[in-house]
Amino acid sequence: MKAMKDMVLVINGPNLNMLGQREPGIYGDRKLEDINDELRELAGELNIEVEFFQSNHEGALVDRIQAAIDDAAVIIINAGAFTHYSIAIHDALRAVNIPVIEVHLSNIYQREEFRHNSMISPAARGGIFGFGFLSYKLAILAAREIINGGID
Repeated sequence: MKAMKDMVLVINGPNLNMLGQREPGIYGDRKLEDINDELRELAGELNIEVEFFQSNHEGALVDRIQAAIDDAAVIIINAGAFTHYSIAIHDALRAVNIPVIEVHLSNIYQREEFRHNSMISPAARGGIFGFGFLSYKLAILAAREIINGGID
């Protein structure tokens, strides 16, 4: 079993628990639990641990980010609507000093103008968006490279 610090924490924010029924034309028809199952399988193939957390509450997301300082090597986050205005999540990500990968199912820059601003991006190592579920898979691959020292 790998050390806890090889764990990738995947955080999903508000309304992502509604995937599969929420605007499938934008977000696809997969449920969050299906995405998590596929990511768990991929992580197993890559020999990395993965943990999932979802909340509709900003404070709960901040609490989990802060707790990650003890167990996560990389954070993958889709902060949902909090992406565009949560200074608290931004500050928490900066405070823990853990590499962050921002993920979005849709291309936020092709959507409403208010979605073009990300409070997460300045705290992230990089971002992947617009590829649906593949955005998460690409983030897992990037996380493995960060853990293995392949990305500075």
